[in-house]
Amino acid sequence: MGRMRGYDATMGRPPLNVKSTNVRLPEGLGERIDKLVGRQRRAAFIRDVLEREVERLESEQPKIEGGPFAP
Repeated sequence: MGRMRGYDATMGRPPLNVKSTNVRLPEGLGERIDKLVGRQRRAAFIRDVLEREVERLESEQPKIEGGPFAP
């Protein structure tokens, strides 16, 4: 897996410009993620996936007007 956004590999931890948010995962999902990227990389993986999905949804904004995630 390549370098993940929001993750500073030289320090081994995310930069200080992040905000902590609790997220409840469906049972077993955390373990599935850990098998893919390792327990120490779970948070970085989740940040990267969320960042990509938000960017994708933002790029489709005109298409999803009134869709399930519309305000």
